[in-house]
Amino acid sequence: MNREDPAFLVGAVGYYDVNDDWDAAEFRLEYWSDSKWWIFKPFFGVMATSDEAFNAFAGIRLDLYFGRRFVVTPSFAPTLYHDGDGKDLGHTIEFRSMVDFAYRFDDRSRVGIGIYHLSNASLSDNNPGTEVISVHYAMPFDMLFGK
Repeated sequence: MNREDPAFLVGAVGYYDVNDDWDAAEFRLEYWSDSKWWIFKPFFGVMATSDEAFNAFAGIRLDLYFGRRFVVTPSFAPTLYHDGDGKDLGHTIEFRSMVDFAYRFDDRSRVGIGIYHLSNASLSDNNPGTEVISVHYAMPFDMLFGK
């Protein structure tokens, strides 16, 4: 199996604000590009919670392969955040630091779990941050639209 993967459409559901009391369901949709910038691959997406928080982001990720099947993917993305009826993170600009752990199938689709921290990096005096744990499915884009 070639180690270079195609572009992906990724769907995720998770538990928002794991370490605090603003817990909510998290829903996320992402596009992972197959183009490379040095060793990094770009991605972008949107996130919404059951408390009407919304987040749009774009960033970089790095796939680290362990054998044929296991992939660890750290990523970083600046985001635009709106708290809705959910947790006030202190600023419209937030930063997402994430790591995914996935199993890769023969068709290159992936299923995995991820955890991320969302924080404004002290752009505001109010910087409570939040953590999210989620499960995701990454489907190769060519499976959706053909090669």
